[in-house]
Amino acid sequence: MIYKGQNNEFIELTDLQKGSSLTFDNMLSYPLTFLWIRGQKTDIDFEGMNLHLHNNSVICLTSFHKIEFNNLESARVIKFNREFYCVKDHDSEVSCKGLLFYGANQLPYFQIPEDETDKFETFWRMFQIEMQSKDDLQLEMLQMMLKRFIILCTRIYKSQMNLTKLKFKEVDIVREFQFLVEQHFKTKHSVKEYADLLNKSVKTLANIFSQVSEKSPLHIIHERKVLEAKRMLRYTDKPIKKIAYELGFEDIQTFSRFFKKMEQISPSDFKKMHLGSIANSSGIIT
Repeated sequence: MIYKGQNNEFIELTDLQKGSSLTFDNMLSYPLTFLWIRGQKTDIDFEGMNLHLHNNSVICLTSFHKIEFNNLESARVIKFNREFYCVKDHDSEVSCKGLLFYGANQLPYFQIPEDETDKFETFWRMFQIEMQSKDDLQLEMLQMMLKRFIILCTRIYKSQMNLTKLKFKEVDIVREFQFLVEQHFKTKHSVKEYADLLNKSVKTLANIFSQVSEKSPLHIIHERKVLEAKRMLRYTDKPIKKIAYELGFEDIQTFSRFFKKMEQISPSDFKKMHLGSIANSSGIIT
């Protein structure tokens, strides 16, 4: 089921079955996707990591995520573009920037609690009903429903990531840090650079993250850099020297030491392991 508005607004609801695939249309500007896993167990390969997801897991995807289904019983998909609803512009309404989308988290996902399942089922049914409406209020209704759905997802994600321990302003600092890392990880490499952007001290950031995560702010920066390195090594034919330069390393030796420390394998050996992956670099989810 697809809705297309007069100003390129786009939202799509899809039921995926075993053997189905999901693609990101290059014609859509900055598409975002909620992938609601149905079935007892689904194995997903994400950047070489295998994730075991259970029934009623929800994954938050952008066009930059590349995942493969090793086994999938079924899934529900809500895909929309920036023109339909921009989570950046409406961050004050839904507060998901840096958490569900546009953050340094490698693959944001959460489990729908049993006592919230009926709400999600109701949202899905209401989405389906409204997609069939054809009056001049359809766009506003669909946008309102998506907004409420995002808020519900954000609440659950915050709870499961222990962010409810923090004060409201501290949660915003975590979100903004994650967002800034995603935007600047190629050019800003120290915690102090991000602390300066946030007008906070390095110690303040460290104290906030220590309450909710085993990962320090520096480790989050390093994880994002190595994730990008792995993507370029797997899905492009760029020389390792050029990858090192694009990620802000002064020389290939420094990059190689960093990569091996993070992944326990050299960049050259990692690239050899994944020869042939370039053909599947289009963002296709299979």
